[in-house]
Amino acid sequence: MKINISSIHFKADQKLEDFVQERLEKLSGIYEGLIGSEVTLRVDKNDKTQNKVAEIKLLMRGNDLFAKKQCKTFEEATDSAIDALRKQLTKYKEKVKGL
Repeated sequence: MKINISSIHFKADQKLEDFVQERLEKLSGIYEGLIGSEVTLRVDKNDKTQNKVAEIKLLMRGNDLFAKKQCKTFEEATDSAIDALRKQLTKYKEKVKGL
């Protein structure tokens, strides 16, 4: 699965990019129809402590899935978004099997 990571308002270090890639690759084991993913990491300019945003779009045949989460750290936001995508992917897989 091809993973495209872009960071807005900051420069993502290699450790963070590796973390995101490692977590996303686990999703490809759930459903073989994944083509790739687009990840956008950005810092919201507000006074809140939870200003790290992770947006993940899973590209797949037929449908794309999307999740956006905001947390204190990029790792937390990424984990939350991937958990949401895992649920969506499981539902989608069950729906496809039922057809």
